[in-house]
Amino acid sequence: MRKLGFGLMRLPLVNPDDQSSIDIEKFKEMADKYIERGFTYFDTAYPYHGGKSEEALREAVVKRYPREAFTVTSKMPVWAINEEADLERIFNEQLERCGVEYFDYYWLHALNYERVEVMERLDGWGFIARKKAEGRIRHIGFSFHDDSALLAQILEKHPEVEFVQLQINYLDWDSPAIESKTCYDLCTQHGKPVIVMEPVKGGSLARVPEQVERLFKDYNPDASVASWAIRYCASLPNVLTVLSGMSNMEQLDDNTSYMQDFQPLNDEEQAIIAHAKEIIRESIAIPCTACHYCSEGCPQQIAIPEYFSLYNAAQQFSDQRSNSKLYYDLLAKNHGRASECLECGQCEAQCPQHIDIIDNLKLVAADFEQS
Repeated sequence: MRKLGFGLMRLPLVNPDDQSSIDIEKFKEMADKYIERGFTYFDTAYPYHGGKSEEALREAVVKRYPREAFTVTSKMPVWAINEEADLERIFNEQLERCGVEYFDYYWLHALNYERVEVMERLDGWGFIARKKAEGRIRHIGFSFHDDSALLAQILEKHPEVEFVQLQINYLDWDSPAIESKTCYDLCTQHGKPVIVMEPVKGGSLARVPEQVERLFKDYNPDASVASWAIRYCASLPNVLTVLSGMSNMEQLDDNTSYMQDFQPLNDEEQAIIAHAKEIIRESIAIPCTACHYCSEGCPQQIAIPEYFSLYNAAQQFSDQRSNSKLYYDLLAKNHGRASECLECGQCEAQCPQHIDIIDNLKLVAADFEQS
């Protein structure tokens, strides 16, 4: 399999204000070129594009190509499962929507602590294993949005899973909140290949500061800014494929141009990425280095570095605000919220960066705890 997957969550639209109004004809043109250039992996899911993404795949690809010409992956919407019967009903609905008799890859979608509990209680793991035994799924796994401790628990308890889908990009790689590297390393240790989502951080890493863009262009004037982000992820040895939510032909042309004959980043390019990260972080609102000295003695157990990391991402990249708030809400289930700070000051006394932590926690609370 070539290391570029077509993510079907940002397809071209007829009406930009209506996510369900997929432009099928433009999607057909994009799918044709993608397949023509030797790629096969289409990634869809039950909720994408207001529930229309799976149907769009059927119309643009399944009806127009032999089954062996493409690879289909979809996901069980765990949040919509209230009883065991829902698993069978939704799975069958997805097969019908996609127009296929089996899925090549099938995931439990966007697992976190709450959703893992639901899947344990309603035997979601057993369900996908049975569907694999029946030949309705070729490979089973899960996509993940939570901390590394939970991921470790899942991998220990469910060795039957074959793949894990993780959010990885060069800016989140060592983020204390998203823990991309830690989660990737766990999958590698357990022998589970990784599918990468959000390699361009929702498009944010295609719109980097001017100084970073100049850094990239000075090295290779012909390479797009986005190509650095996708190649960074694809260069990781345990990555099976990297998903890109392509919205137009220009993006597809660019991505396939350098992924047809993929070349991993060399040492000089890796150094440029490292420099780019430093530049991006210099413009960060709160200069936290995530040493965790501040949080170790916090009486409210507030995840201070993690919250600051998410706040910085939201400030730098406006289109990451909803994603940052999602991770904030997940962290707040097991830690004190920013608004619960007692202003005791122990954190500021321990901070090597001399950050005004109390005031910055107020900024975090104002940004992420609004309804």
